[in-house]
Amino acid sequence: MAKKTVEQILLERSLITEEQLKKIKDDSKKKGMPVGKLLVRSGVVSEDDYAQATSEILGVPYIDLANYLVDAATIKCIPENIARKHKAIPVFKIGSTVTVAMTDPKDIMVIDDLTRRSKCEIEVVLAAESAILNAIDQYYGVTGSVDEVIKDIDKGAKKDAGPVELDSAKLSEMAEEAPVIKLVNLIIMQAVKDGASDIHIEPEETTLKVRFRVDGILHEMFSPPKHLEPALMSRIKVLSKMDISEKRRPQDGRFNLKIENRDIDMRVSSFPTIYGENIVIRILDRGSILLGLDKLGFSKDMQKEFEKLIKRPHGIMLVSGPTGSGKTTTLYSALSAIDSEEKNIITVEDPVEYHLGRIRQSQINPKAGLTFASGLRSILRQDPDIVMVGEIRDKETAEIAIQAALTGHMVFSTLHTNDASGALSRLIDMGIEPFLISSSVVGILAQRLVRVICDKCKQSYKPTEEVSKGLGLEGKELFKGKGCNKCKDTGYKGRIGIFELLVINDDIRKLIVDRSPSDVIKKKANESGMKVLRDDGLDKVVRGVTTVDEVIKATQEE
Repeated sequence: MAKKTVEQILLERSLITEEQLKKIKDDSKKKGMPVGKLLVRSGVVSEDDYAQATSEILGVPYIDLANYLVDAATIKCIPENIARKHKAIPVFKIGSTVTVAMTDPKDIMVIDDLTRRSKCEIEVVLAAESAILNAIDQYYGVTGSVDEVIKDIDKGAKKDAGPVELDSAKLSEMAEEAPVIKLVNLIIMQAVKDGASDIHIEPEETTLKVRFRVDGILHEMFSPPKHLEPALMSRIKVLSKMDISEKRRPQDGRFNLKIENRDIDMRVSSFPTIYGENIVIRILDRGSILLGLDKLGFSKDMQKEFEKLIKRPHGIMLVSGPTGSGKTTTLYSALSAIDSEEKNIITVEDPVEYHLGRIRQSQINPKAGLTFASGLRSILRQDPDIVMVGEIRDKETAEIAIQAALTGHMVFSTLHTNDASGALSRLIDMGIEPFLISSSVVGILAQRLVRVICDKCKQSYKPTEEVSKGLGLEGKELFKGKGCNKCKDTGYKGRIGIFELLVINDDIRKLIVDRSPSDVIKKKANESGMKVLRDDGLDKVVRGVTTVDEVIKATQEE
């Protein structure tokens, strides 16, 4: 009797259909990617379900790493670089035998290497790849190491009575000292491991503060002594090719690092304050961006409507919201969804945050005369089908975008407005004729980001009567995070979008031409079925995705 395959077990358990499997197998041949990887990546089967089916085929026990606590002594059996290289983590040790969770427990070469490194016998179990990588991040943390490096530098430093003016040569020398290099590297590595979007290094009168922005919220991480400020700031300036002797004016720089085989872009900004230079490092992890409309948080109906809009042959699709609301990710996801070999897609951005294959991307450079307006004008001579303009900031850019839409191009762009209908008023305020807006704009998506409840410490609760009545949640059971190691006691892990999609139909076009106020347009859109930001957020509250507090905070201007 022929041995079963993982796919057959998944079919028997009704986790996939024959039709889904056939499509994945066809895609597998085209893309040269294993069927199993495609099944998980496409979301047809969860990683855990696939791992459990694999465990049955291999006859190797499957474990859920979230249910295990690994002590420090066990972790030391295998060095971090080896754990990451082999995607394997020690789970527990009994005598001279270490049980190791692996993604491929039949890989003899890896097992031999782990045996040699640990000097122990290896028992293998199978775990999902993401669970192993998360566990490695959790148990091989570097926070303590940062504190140790700070202490080591602190011990060897001379304590001056007051501030000392250092020349460029001395600052350069300090920036190249091994302990300083290690300190900066460890701070950056910790920020990347914590999923931070920004590192803030903030001088105060007697100390420094290092804070990370994680899921949109700043958290204080370290407080290095004040005398480390020149060395720390100089090291970051050297990395980002900034002038280390210039402290009186703002500067911008950038550098790239490879961390755990991931390409990380660092955008650095310095700003003079009364206590010294404030430095903010924006972390752009190309590997972490979720390029997929189904990963952004759309409801099924809204995603279907949005996909219809972005597949239009011509017109303008706008995404609105404040800075940091995820507009760029949404636009990149939209471009990825409609990208094909038959289309010529060109962008002009400020800055290019992530590199997209097959899409021509350019970055504005005002000093060289490349602005959004001039870039867009030039792009139209490159025979594009689809154009993305990072932001419509002025009348000139808006007029060229409208001209492009009216001559058969699909244009994507962003506007800084609070809601979808406000984007129409903003274009009119720029001096654009209403009939041009109504003829070119096909839809506007307003969005915010809210934090997602941590799935490991989520618990239900009954809201107060005031909250229930005030938000129309009577009789609903809500959820919140209690706080755990995974979410660093915040109760949240990750963020998701809440949306408001305004489709420009005939009724809305008439209101635009009549210069109707944005609140009138919003009311008419609501009558046509548009769900406002808060309602979309409350749907996610009821489904246990986020909390009431997050939605109220994100939509308080409504």
